[in-house]
Amino acid sequence: MNPISLSPGPPPARLAERSLLGIEELSREQIQSLLDRSIYLKSRRAQQDPQLVSELAGKTIVNLFFEASTRTRTSFEIAAKRLGAHTVSIQEQGSSLSKGESLVDTLNTLAAMQPDAIVMRHAASGAPHFLSRFLARPIINAGDGRHEHPTQALLDAMTILERKKTLEGLKVAIIGDIAHSRVARSNIHLLTKFGSFVTLCGPATMVSGSLRSLGPNITLTYDMKEAVQDADVVMMLRVQLERQAKPIFPKNEYFQYYGLEIEHLQLAKPEALVMHPGPINRGRELSNEVADSKSSVILNQVENGLSVRMAVLERACVAEAAA
Repeated sequence: MNPISLSPGPPPARLAERSLLGIEELSREQIQSLLDRSIYLKSRRAQQDPQLVSELAGKTIVNLFFEASTRTRTSFEIAAKRLGAHTVSIQEQGSSLSKGESLVDTLNTLAAMQPDAIVMRHAASGAPHFLSRFLARPIINAGDGRHEHPTQALLDAMTILERKKTLEGLKVAIIGDIAHSRVARSNIHLLTKFGSFVTLCGPATMVSGSLRSLGPNITLTYDMKEAVQDADVVMMLRVQLERQAKPIFPKNEYFQYYGLEIEHLQLAKPEALVMHPGPINRGRELSNEVADSKSSVILNQVENGLSVRMAVLERACVAEAAA
């Protein structure tokens, strides 16, 4: 197979439709289609449909993870196997990149393997987009720097829809280290496209006024109580210490001002949901009582991540045959 041309260009239209680089570029209809398919696949899993394992039989998925990951990487691997696909996992430590190989040479190597889809996580914002310009394979963004984490937003939306039946008109409070959070950005794009009202809250050093430009119906506050007042959903974020050159908020003060406790939930609407993308830092972002309360749907998020990633992989691999 010939090496990849170093003159990048836009991917073919059909290939672009099979990739998932971010929520921002998707229409509401495209997002709804993925959510509907995820819900359908979850029902088939619950029925233990034996035909699921033949959906992607003979397909090969490469998981290219250049950042530490447990939930996302494992979820993609299990999702692929539930559909009958083969998986190859490559991490930076132990790969040729750690020996000095360039990313472009790594791409040539991947192209020679002829995978059906590539799932990529990278610390650099835009890395999956870069890959998509050089490699004629569907690319799925599993998290790129501070930019986006599209499958997390999809599984969050699915979890909310299971309980609230709609996203329209909901008040969603997103609280924590928003400045460094790709989860927050993907959720903001998705929720505002579906008519939710999003309140962003955190320390001033972690919440930028420029976030208002990400969509309509966005409110900023630095007051925790104001953020959770009458909220339908409270989405807590992990403090992204690995993306901070130095700590920008004292550890021993963070929970005092921005940790979610039971008394905060009393300000939210009845039946409000508590969400967190994980991993949870108990005693920093939320209390044990909240994490283990009936309001918490954190484990439901993990469960729904499997169905969402099955739908995304199916779209990437099966759409080619249907095109």
